[in-house]
Amino acid sequence: MILRNHFMGRLAAAALVAAAMMGMSSIEALAATEESAAQTAEAQTEAVQIPAPTEFAHILSCGIQRGNQIAIRGQMEGTWSDPAYYDNYLYLFELKPYEDDLGSRTDYMAWITKGDDLSFDVALNLGTADDRLYSKFVVAVFDGEKYTKVSNTAYVSNPESVAKHTDVYKNAQTKKGLLIENTESMVADAFDLGVNHVIVNIPFHHILGEGINYEYDGKTYSFNKALMQTYDSTIRRMSEKNMTVTAVILNGWNDATPQLIYPGVTKQPENQVFYYGFNASTPEGYETIKAIASFLADRYSSLQSPYGKISNWIIGNEINNQQWNYVGPMGLDQYVHEYERAFRVFYTAIKSTNQNDRLFFSTDYNWLHDADGTKKYNVKDLLDRFADQSGAGGPMDWGLAYHPYSMPLTEPEFWDDDQTGLVRGDVSSPVVNLKNLNVLTDYLQTPSMLSPTGEVRNVILSEQGFTSKSATRGENNDLQAAAIAYAYYIADSNPYIDAFIMSRQVDAPQEVNSSLQFGLWYCDMNQPNAIVPTMRKKSWVIYKNIDNKKTTLETTEFAKALIGISKWSDVIPNFRWRSQE
Repeated sequence: MILRNHFMGRLAAAALVAAAMMGMSSIEALAATEESAAQTAEAQTEAVQIPAPTEFAHILSCGIQRGNQIAIRGQMEGTWSDPAYYDNYLYLFELKPYEDDLGSRTDYMAWITKGDDLSFDVALNLGTADDRLYSKFVVAVFDGEKYTKVSNTAYVSNPESVAKHTDVYKNAQTKKGLLIENTESMVADAFDLGVNHVIVNIPFHHILGEGINYEYDGKTYSFNKALMQTYDSTIRRMSEKNMTVTAVILNGWNDATPQLIYPGVTKQPENQVFYYGFNASTPEGYETIKAIASFLADRYSSLQSPYGKISNWIIGNEINNQQWNYVGPMGLDQYVHEYERAFRVFYTAIKSTNQNDRLFFSTDYNWLHDADGTKKYNVKDLLDRFADQSGAGGPMDWGLAYHPYSMPLTEPEFWDDDQTGLVRGDVSSPVVNLKNLNVLTDYLQTPSMLSPTGEVRNVILSEQGFTSKSATRGENNDLQAAAIAYAYYIADSNPYIDAFIMSRQVDAPQEVNSSLQFGLWYCDMNQPNAIVPTMRKKSWVIYKNIDNKKTTLETTEFAKALIGISKWSDVIPNFRWRSQE
């Protein structure tokens, strides 16, 4: 708006001239003019709008250089805003992750003259209360009253450059993985199976407690020692067996940690909402997330660590469905914005500690299906939005943890899922699962999906299972075993899939009652509130031998007749064991 001081000077000068002519004192004239000026200013304010800025400061890079400096570089687009309304400078502001707008702020941190190179250098202040590692930066113009953003928002895009742990990412020998029951006997069973990838679920909301003190950015946090020791034992044992450990970070409800829950969200019925979205939209939420994430990354940082090594981090579960990531009804753009805000805090905390760790977000298989736009979202749409929004804020090397179950889950055969009409061979497919997995990996090869270095992003199939109890035919171990064999071969032969992780080592009683008997072991149905293994299934033997060069084809020979094929290479592109068929 036109400012009062733009014309007050002219009115005051005129008032002094009039006073001399009329015999009035200067003070009287100025006082009389003050009221007139206010009325005139109000009239002009209502009549004239300051035009929107016409320049755009495109921040192209924002990264750590020379140890303790953040270098921000870009280029200008558009034309300079009208100098009658805006001054001749560009101003750099720092925002915290939970801040979206400048509001009435005036505390810019640097400025340049319009026409100069768009270039700023600011101190990183790593490890202090003024740490800017997590900050984002914007460029603004000034109209004499307020500052207006004229750039994209840019985060530090190379937090890994300050990591104290630089171990090379250790690729597993095979893609075979499993979610393991955390008991002595089942851990030993996993070793017997020869799995190379393991999943560990970590309840984020229970980590704070007593027994372990941890200082981060000038603050001290306390963590639950008893809980952490449980994870220490499991993760250390897996690491010692050269398994690649993937942690799934889950945010459940805890009355003691309200700062971890998105503002305004109340506790939901447990049969409707299982986990909640991470809150980085408030100072308290942001501070807590970065401290916990940093603590976990530091604790499980190396194969030499006494606590073991986590290499992959999945932030949340099936985030396209708010049943697993609840923040309340909101459109896709806002939902992705809030998730990306929290994901980036995790990304920065973990990568600035462990240079080569990998971070993923997780989705189900509803590619273009079963979305309502407020609590459920199509996977493809979410992928597109996340790539767009995270790219605009600064590139991240994120990956995808995908769940390609059969459809429906109560029948093990996925190879005939095209008969549902929901599984097709192209990007328009409502569902993408193991029947048409190439649709996903083909899409991830498109330019908009590539990593900052131009590579296809890392993909792990972090959860899938096939029931040994058909909803229509009852018990059928052979079909489950055949499905596991076929599915593993598909993933193993796809060069863009890094891991294939089965969702159940042992059946869960509640799932069995719903014809979801995904385990490699039967469970004791007389203990409905526990998962107690009783006997191995045929699928256990199949999975043990599936990645053994000498025995794999002999072990899976039985499955061909069930599937209706004569050779695996007839239905699996680039079948890994083609030369041995």
